[in-house]
Amino acid sequence: MSLLVVGLSHRSAPVSVLERASLNADAQLKLLQDTVAAEPAAEAAVLATCNRIELYADVDKFHAGVAELSTLLARHSGVGLEELTPHLYVHYEDRAVHHLFSVACGLDSMVVGEGQILGQIKDSLARAQDLHTAGRLLNDLFQQALRVGKRAHSETGIDRAGQSLVTFGLEQLSAGADVQQWARGKKALVIGAGSMSSLAAATLARSGVAEIVVANRTFERAERLALLLEEQYGRRLSEGDDTDVLARAVPMDSVPVELTRADVAVSCTGATGLVLTADSVAATVAGRTGAPAVESAAAADAGSVGVREERQGAQTPLPGPGTAAGDDENCPLDLSSVPSGFSVMGEAAVAGLDAATLEQHGAWAAGGTAVDRPRETGRTGAEAEAELIGALAATATRVGRIPERRRPEPVAEVPRPEPVLFLLDLAMPRDVDAAVHRLAGVRLVDIESLADASADAPMAADVDMVRRIVADEVAAFGAAQRAAHITPTVVALRSMAADVVAGEIARLEGRLPGLDDKHRAEITQTVKRVVDKLLHAPTVRVKQLAAEPGGAGYADALRTLFDLDQETVASVSRAGNSTTEKNRGPA
Repeated sequence: MSLLVVGLSHRSAPVSVLERASLNADAQLKLLQDTVAAEPAAEAAVLATCNRIELYADVDKFHAGVAELSTLLARHSGVGLEELTPHLYVHYEDRAVHHLFSVACGLDSMVVGEGQILGQIKDSLARAQDLHTAGRLLNDLFQQALRVGKRAHSETGIDRAGQSLVTFGLEQLSAGADVQQWARGKKALVIGAGSMSSLAAATLARSGVAEIVVANRTFERAERLALLLEEQYGRRLSEGDDTDVLARAVPMDSVPVELTRADVAVSCTGATGLVLTADSVAATVAGRTGAPAVESAAAADAGSVGVREERQGAQTPLPGPGTAAGDDENCPLDLSSVPSGFSVMGEAAVAGLDAATLEQHGAWAAGGTAVDRPRETGRTGAEAEAELIGALAATATRVGRIPERRRPEPVAEVPRPEPVLFLLDLAMPRDVDAAVHRLAGVRLVDIESLADASADAPMAADVDMVRRIVADEVAAFGAAQRAAHITPTVVALRSMAADVVAGEIARLEGRLPGLDDKHRAEITQTVKRVVDKLLHAPTVRVKQLAAEPGGAGYADALRTLFDLDQETVASVSRAGNSTTEKNRGPA
């Protein structure tokens, strides 16, 4: 097994790089085709989600494989290799298996424990199977990853550790309030009709929104999703409502109009450009509030600066350029070394001074008693330090505390107005202009803010159980792959033994032409039993040994001991792969 994965995710790259490196459906297909056409790779699969892009391949050379896969990712993503390389991670063989199993269990997700990744892994496998880029290794790997992910969710409480990205995003939109109470009665706009948008629409419906409008470039898909929502959730949502139109579809060009009616909008499309610009959102908010949507962050910053300057001026007026530092009386500093034009109360005057002088100045500036320490320039080292400690202790006895510098008072922040429009952007690259974050009256949650919010999220105790499951499954998968690696050699050995038996029976018939069928069959069966018994113990044992780490060499030993033809072994392996692929399908 020579499994290699090269990729980048929210853990290794900033959202800005992930956004530029995202692959649409066509780019993924071309990447798969180019990967298997490359020399080091025999199989390939792409796992592309909103927060990861990973290329899996079965390679025969590690360094050449890393170079080729990295180059292909850069070429198809459009991000230069030099810029992309610092954000790439590489896993090989067992570490690659461990990585995919962890991803399948939700351990590597932005929201730990989310289950949506299982569907994305299934889609990735189906895509590789359709293009015939997945052989025995990747079929086994991805199907086992799906089983491991399902096992983790069924045998542990990993679901309690996290939720889907949609649910987490809605929690961030509600700012900690109960999502169902926050969503009840709101009108929702869902832009896009893919798997993530469908999940968002269903989640909003279960949360109690009053209306869902689905917009998509292909109107038929939007209409299909709207009908499905109405069938599944319409009856429950329509209680106490006079209208039957609870979910409806609109074309994409109706988004600006629908946005003026919506309270919350979720966008997740495959568009390469912005779906909602800052200007369009600002116009929507202005039309709803009757006031322009100012850039609240900038305004708040300006206000904060004004408050800080006002407070600083009230506490300590800075003297003009003509004011000399020597005007401050009884200051323990050497005033001749202080630049003119600054007050000795300011930090600029005391920057870079020694600790003893700073303590003197701190006591004086705070209105306390200066440390009574002789100013002798000839005393240094331990003697001077001991004298300083004694002087500080004496000062503490007199004033009741060690002189310290005052901390600046907290700065008052201008409160942000309550939002009238809530936006959840789950697309990669982003659908909503990041400048919307600065607009007053809007709360935007996107992939980048979700990554920040989830960075310090608590992990459930069940995560440790999932990690143990992953470790056990990685060991089992490795053993199975190593055992499978020797199977073609064992099959070739038994095939050679059968040919020897057939040849000897033919020679016996030549020597004993009068041998009747009954005796011929009995002799043939006896010879076969002898050969089988001789081969049984060593072939069973060699499979057991091959399953252990470092057991790959036993196949070579068998081929050498029994002088097996390498091409015969390879043909058996190809036949097995062909039969396996015909019987495979997504789990």
